[in-house]
Amino acid sequence: MRIAVDAMGGDNAPEAVVAGAVAAARDLGVSILLVGDRTRVEPELAKHKTHGLDIEARHAAEEVGMDEAPTAALRKSDSSMAVSLTALRDGDAGGLVFAGNTGAGMVLAAHVLGRVPGVERPAIAVQVPSLRGHTILLDAGANVDSRGTHLVQFALMGDAYARVIRHVAAPRIGLVCNGTEDTKGGAAVREAAPILDQLPINYVGRIEGADILRGGVDVAVCDGFVGNVALKSIEGFGSLLATRLREMMSEGVLRRLAGWILRRRLQALGRDFDPGETGGALILGLNGTVVKAHGSSDARAIRNAIGVAAELAQARVSREVGRSIATCLELVAAGADLPAEDVVEPGRARRLWNAIRKRFRRDHGPDEEDEPTAENVARAPVATPIDPEAVDEPSVEEGTMEPPTSEPEPPVEEDTTAEDTKAKVES
Repeated sequence: MRIAVDAMGGDNAPEAVVAGAVAAARDLGVSILLVGDRTRVEPELAKHKTHGLDIEARHAAEEVGMDEAPTAALRKSDSSMAVSLTALRDGDAGGLVFAGNTGAGMVLAAHVLGRVPGVERPAIAVQVPSLRGHTILLDAGANVDSRGTHLVQFALMGDAYARVIRHVAAPRIGLVCNGTEDTKGGAAVREAAPILDQLPINYVGRIEGADILRGGVDVAVCDGFVGNVALKSIEGFGSLLATRLREMMSEGVLRRLAGWILRRRLQALGRDFDPGETGGALILGLNGTVVKAHGSSDARAIRNAIGVAAELAQARVSREVGRSIATCLELVAAGADLPAEDVVEPGRARRLWNAIRKRFRRDHGPDEEDEPTAENVARAPVATPIDPEAVDEPSVEEGTMEPPTSEPEPPVEEDTTAEDTKAKVES
């Protein structure tokens, strides 16, 4: 399996990236395609013993900075990120690892590789430790403002990911919320919940943040803002726990002895919370295997991320995700009386999801998010062209007003009593 590696992405590039790629080629037997500026990559390769290792360096004149806007990456056709993605698209590599700008990587990957049919927004899936092993958390930071249909798509992708990678026959899927009651959650959660209830997946309902670590579910679904906060909080807790344990085990002879006896268990616990051990997170929903490594990754983290990418590419996770979503959407489309091409063609995915939303709104009544609020009005785009296929047809059931009749009805006079009349005069 050959893995393309963006050698210029990340805080410690290209030194740590090249060192990690060499370690992956030597320890894991992975073929490596290093993409970056030759004048910087080849001197780093010369520092390592690469004889007999399958490593190729491919030149890319530009690089995408960590602080650049995501759309800026589209204008750099010869960047290391763009050249790596092109190699993946053209079959020169089976997977890709990058530690650079997350937003730019998401935008450029969707542009070069395309999305899985039925997926409007890709999502970052990470495995976090739990009492039952690991919980898949998505989205972990790709989309900070998601709609209900996006959460449904994340759930379908997470279901396929858990079945293929974790080998769970019927993954338990929960919506991360501020409570388990049906009345809890924002507009996106309230829109997604009734749809997930009727899809052919093992949806267990709303869950709280503590359930992620308790192992109450196999897949925890949320938008990227919530997911990223949860992920960074878990990483911070792991760092705090390791520091406190080291301090505690270094005080006194008995505690030092206990620390020595438990050292292997403590090391295993530290690895569970170490993002470098995980290596990287898969971006689900793309037509290809793309793994995002931590921006501050060292050589060990890059090596592990390459191993993850090789495993995921070998398992053909992207293909399985596409099959899972297509199967679910075919079932929903059949119930919603939609043509089959709406399920197959990526360009019509929005029309299909709008039909799904309308179907479940009809079954469950109007959503609260349809009511105009000051926040919704303030966030509404101004003078934006409207795509007729992307707009739901207004209906009375969705909370819209009926068109006025040609002649307004006469006002109904209220019945008044003598006491009411006297009160109005006195007022």
